[in-house]
Amino acid sequence: MAEHNEFGKSGEDFAVEYLQEKGYAILNRNWRSGHKEIDIVAQWEDYMVFVEVKTRRNRTYGRPSDSVTEPKMRRLALAADAYVRCYRIDMPVRFDILTVEGVFPHVSVQHIEDAFRSPVWYK
Repeated sequence: MAEHNEFGKSGEDFAVEYLQEKGYAILNRNWRSGHKEIDIVAQWEDYMVFVEVKTRRNRTYGRPSDSVTEPKMRRLALAADAYVRCYRIDMPVRFDILTVEGVFPHVSVQHIEDAFRSPVWYK
């Protein structure tokens, strides 16, 4: 596995631990629908939460959350719609962004809850 892929996987592992400590139940990791992927699917209270994880060593290319662009949000929403249909989920959904920034073990985390609304459900 390439170094940047290993770094990204470490970020996702860290994000899972962080979410579990906050009381989230992790249901799936790297769930795919065609070419679209959801990094983490979790349940928190009465919400199905779809989490996009961005891991960066530094801010050379801007804040990690800035890389979650409109097309990325659209792909995530379409994948989430496929997940909801596949598992017949009947609960409110939420899209979170979780950023992990720094070099392990010295990282900072930013958890942006309800980061954006899906055009699939909110027209």
